[in-house]
Amino acid sequence: MPRLSALSPQKRAFLAGTLLLTGTGFACRILGFFYRIFLSRTIGAQGLGLYNMVHPVFGICFSVCAGSIQTALSQYIAAHTGQGKTVFRFGLAISMILSVLMALGICNYSQWIAARILLEPRCAPLLPLIALSVPFAAFHACINGYYYGMQRSRVPAFSQVAEQVIRMGLVFLIADIWTEQGREITVELAVLGHLIGEIASAAFTLCSLCLFPPQKEKQAQAVSSFSLFIPLMALALPLMGNRLVLNLLGSAEAIWIPSRLQAFGLSSEEAFSIYGVLTGMAMPFIMFPSAITNSMAVLLLPTVAQAQSEGNQGRISNTISMAMRYSLYMGILCVGIFTLYGRSLGVSVFHDSNAGTYIAILAWLCPFMYLATTMGSILNGLGRTSTTFAQNITAMVLRLAFVVFGIPRFGILAYLWGLLASEILLAFLNLCSLSHIAEFVWAPWDMIGKPGLVLAFAIGFGRAVLTAFPAGFLGRLPLFLCTAMEIFLIGTGYFGALLALHVWRKKKDD
Repeated sequence: MPRLSALSPQKRAFLAGTLLLTGTGFACRILGFFYRIFLSRTIGAQGLGLYNMVHPVFGICFSVCAGSIQTALSQYIAAHTGQGKTVFRFGLAISMILSVLMALGICNYSQWIAARILLEPRCAPLLPLIALSVPFAAFHACINGYYYGMQRSRVPAFSQVAEQVIRMGLVFLIADIWTEQGREITVELAVLGHLIGEIASAAFTLCSLCLFPPQKEKQAQAVSSFSLFIPLMALALPLMGNRLVLNLLGSAEAIWIPSRLQAFGLSSEEAFSIYGVLTGMAMPFIMFPSAITNSMAVLLLPTVAQAQSEGNQGRISNTISMAMRYSLYMGILCVGIFTLYGRSLGVSVFHDSNAGTYIAILAWLCPFMYLATTMGSILNGLGRTSTTFAQNITAMVLRLAFVVFGIPRFGILAYLWGLLASEILLAFLNLCSLSHIAEFVWAPWDMIGKPGLVLAFAIGFGRAVLTAFPAGFLGRLPLFLCTAMEIFLIGTGYFGALLALHVWRKKKDD
């Protein structure tokens, strides 16, 4: 296996950035699990359902004024590093103007939005807090886009940790104060925590920008802001339309699921509880390993954008093959772990058997979801934003069809089937599009067959190790600790075996 020093500077930067984002991503998700457990036990499943219903409003605002501009900044700066500072300032100005206007609109029309759009008046007092978080989110998103474009991932990575730590610390403190005052802890605490996190991340990235700018002043090239408007907006507008439509459809999904569950025969409280268990308990487990694939996706976009600007087709092809391989490696491992231990995780962490059942069913999402994440990011990096837009819309419409027509007949299971069908379709469409853009290696045995057999070996290895413990020892441990030990052993055996096979193959080739 080649040493890190033998790799090209671009590959070293990509690997280092991926490892850094993955490490901080895992740290944030571990902290997030403790936060989710705290919320589930303070505001309950119904409170989580209300929070996850109002959160899409933030998602819509973010897609318009922040997310699309962050991605456009990352892509444009990666291809024009000398103009990075000017491009960043121009993008930030646009983002902040849009975010303030949207925040004012939500605050002024919160009652109407809650009653007419969300169809849940209880969301009205939560919307102003969500609105206040939008400008802060836009601010740190643009700074992160600047750093990503300059291939500097440390500040965005550590801003996630700062956001999570400060949010948790202050929310726990507020909860203690409210309890001492005899005040009831409601879903308002979760929304307040969201605002605190966005403020913390904005403050952290601002300090980092002042102390550790990604680009030295002497490197900047003089360029007028007006000349940047058309190329930057040409990248941002398709992404903005993509994310806006997807978030609108996602909001429709969040609104319709509780109402369709009531059409299935559940009460309003039961519908919101089931929705809260699914989105607030089960989905975070499924999304936990995606810290790796999300980190790859963030860095893949500027990597392939730079390679395309240099005309380096070979680098693009190698990047696609690498991303596909590691997405499937991670996805196949997660299928094994969540199908075997999903029910134990749901019961031991959230004390909810439904959460465990949903985790076990959703396990089959993982390979397709992780694959779609990385392949979609590569398509965006290659400038095919309209392609990803059409494909994401197609997958989302399929999922909504399951919500509208399936849930009233089959309950929440229809939504789980819709999730799986939409992710399979999206991954397939992404791969088809990439196959027409660049040649890449598709090796079914190496990417599916080999990790599948290695997973079977790892499961056997983990259980064999557990038999070496004294009789009755595991039975005295808490269920979560016992489950975590088994997952750790399987994961260690899985990645250890894959690494051993990789080293053996390299020696054989040499």
